[in-house]
Amino acid sequence: MKLSIIVPVYNMAADGKLEYCLDSLVNQTVEDYEIIAVDDCSADGSPDILRAYESRFPDRFRGIYSQVNRHQGGARNAGIRAAKGDWIGFIDSDDWIAPDMYERLIRKAEETGADLVGCDYCLTEEHSMQAGQVVPNNKRSQTGVLDDDKRRSLILDGGSLVVKIFRRSMILERELWFPENIFYEDNALGNSYLILAEHFEYIQEPLYYYYQHSASTVHTISPGRCEDRMTAGRLMLEEARRHGYYEKYLPELEYSFTLLFYINTLFTYMAGVKGARYGFVRRLGQEMKAAFPHFQSNPYYGERTHEEEKRLIRMQQRSTLFFMLYYRLLWAWRKWRKAHG
Repeated sequence: MKLSIIVPVYNMAADGKLEYCLDSLVNQTVEDYEIIAVDDCSADGSPDILRAYESRFPDRFRGIYSQVNRHQGGARNAGIRAAKGDWIGFIDSDDWIAPDMYERLIRKAEETGADLVGCDYCLTEEHSMQAGQVVPNNKRSQTGVLDDDKRRSLILDGGSLVVKIFRRSMILERELWFPENIFYEDNALGNSYLILAEHFEYIQEPLYYYYQHSASTVHTISPGRCEDRMTAGRLMLEEARRHGYYEKYLPELEYSFTLLFYINTLFTYMAGVKGARYGFVRRLGQEMKAAFPHFQSNPYYGERTHEEEKRLIRMQQRSTLFFMLYYRLLWAWRKWRKAHG
């Protein structure tokens, strides 16, 4: 079999989201493929929808029904174990794709000998094939046979896993199993999925539609999800050590960890969690400093971090209490200024 498309599903029955995703998959133009939809113990009508598609498309659609919720990582792992295709593609169950996306990605792989191929995506707030805001996912300079410079670039700007295809043999041989029971599982494994490949190619066109809605993981902030992001950062470093590329790409990994574990967590926590706790923010800063004491001297940090964020981070590293008081006053002032023009 040529391709296995793995779709984690959790409580996606409302508003036709799941059907719109699945309709885009069952009508793919690629030949010899299967769709493996893994229901992650949904509490709505999602399993019924999957069974209906199994009945309608028995030649290409399989449902797996977990009795335990293991989050997206667990669902992806179940799909990988069941997959038969030479290639693996992942898609989120609230998104959809162009009819020829996988045909084009696989054709590019066959024409070039690549073992990793990606494309761009677009952001959309409506169920249609009208392209919204296009988000370039990679760079032309990253393509071709991967050398150290290309791998460094992929660590820094690897883009999303769901707009790419991967050789199943690489996933199994390298044991690239996603962490289960956490969000942000793709951040933990993303580097290994990309830089352990040998040859990357890229179609500079938005073939994936990324649906924007309030229930999406990226739009939901809670203390638990902030903890998950920190866990993903730790696992990212463990993965690099396990596969032997930690030392070679240490500056890139240090910055990626700083961004994922610390910067994104710090500012989303402060902005999105009501009643932000001193203990959490202090622990976050201490662990960052313990992992990489000189992270503020990293060249990528210097180039890529906004000057105001740098100032606030210096403040937090010196005094969590002062940082939190200042941040709350700054946030209140900006809200007042916005409200009063």
